[in-house]
Amino acid sequence: MNASQEKSTISPKQSKGLGFFEKYLTVWVLVCIALGILLGRYAPNVSTYLDSLSIYIGEAPIISIPIALCLFFMMYPIMVKIDFSEVLKAGKNIKPVSLTLFVNWAIKPFTMYIIATFFLGYVFLQFIGPDAIDLVKMPFGVDLPVGTTYGDGTIVMENGVKMLEIPLWRSYLAGCILLGIAPCTAMVLVWGYLAKGNDGHTLVMVAINSLSMLVLYGPLGGFFLGVGQLPVPWEALALSIAIYVALPLIAGYISRILIIRYKGEEWFKTKFIHYLTPVTIIALLVTLILLFSFKGEVILNDPLTILWIAIPLFIQTVLIFSLGYILSKTWKFTYEDAAPSAMIGASNHFEVAIATATILFGISSGAALATVVGVLIEVPTMLMLVKICLRTKGWFPVKKQNLA
Repeated sequence: MNASQEKSTISPKQSKGLGFFEKYLTVWVLVCIALGILLGRYAPNVSTYLDSLSIYIGEAPIISIPIALCLFFMMYPIMVKIDFSEVLKAGKNIKPVSLTLFVNWAIKPFTMYIIATFFLGYVFLQFIGPDAIDLVKMPFGVDLPVGTTYGDGTIVMENGVKMLEIPLWRSYLAGCILLGIAPCTAMVLVWGYLAKGNDGHTLVMVAINSLSMLVLYGPLGGFFLGVGQLPVPWEALALSIAIYVALPLIAGYISRILIIRYKGEEWFKTKFIHYLTPVTIIALLVTLILLFSFKGEVILNDPLTILWIAIPLFIQTVLIFSLGYILSKTWKFTYEDAAPSAMIGASNHFEVAIATATILFGISSGAALATVVGVLIEVPTMLMLVKICLRTKGWFPVKKQNLA
């Protein structure tokens, strides 16, 4: 990808570091955890009522309407930024693209499953509670009588609704799995810029990741959840991808074309995108308040729960970054391509993971909580990796400057 292509791919006003919301994302997450816990303790009927506004199939609540709206507004601002025409240029920079796809889909899901199972199912099991259970949604499309064994769980009736009772650690594992199969398509734009990487390559990979998720997220999710004894029907994963990836992607694609056609590309980049920037974070924070309004009791009773989940997620992030960075050096990438290639693999698309965990297992599930922990550690961990990149820039060949 030449210099002129890079210049047209991302404007100077787009190329900026962490904004106010992004810079203090960890702080906002912590504030929302506190608000959610307080809401759950002092006004439990509010969150319970909101979650009851669901689309039901039989006796099972499938989609929480308030959460679905929040999650759509988390995803749409991401998707509308993507210029899918850049995918056609990927062939000019095929090695970094190939490495990123290989790490994201052939390595990362497997290492996430292994690391999360080892820590949650063995190392921290006594702290989590070997007999601790979690009540999650009945899998979409499954209609089994109460008392039936399903995977590693049992169908039970809770407050007149059929639920699946599973070991708590497996619920956390499910959330980690959903994070591990969700390559980043949003914040990685910021990480790549802060690391002084190739913005053009980063944007191309954002588009490719979004398209590849439509095809690979469902099969990989179904496979790993099944291996983890939490089988999920393909219909459920397909519904999740359709609602939380395909719908905002199509909406973003169409609205991008129409806005640029009638208002111009300059207005789209400098005005429209600027207005949308805080929308994703605000929608995310509202979702987190609801999530923690249900999980507050768990956190208060065992505040180290966050730590047990965060440790395997942190190890996974550092491992995948290291693998991508080392392979980039082995394949003699320039630093500008190596940094975003490693960042894209390390960072997670936690918006999709939260959405999928919510629709599959419920807003009050341990799986949803685990995906939220992914948000909690994302910013400080990725900023640490950005600093590592900048300090090791000299390890890589110098980018040629005579590109026309």
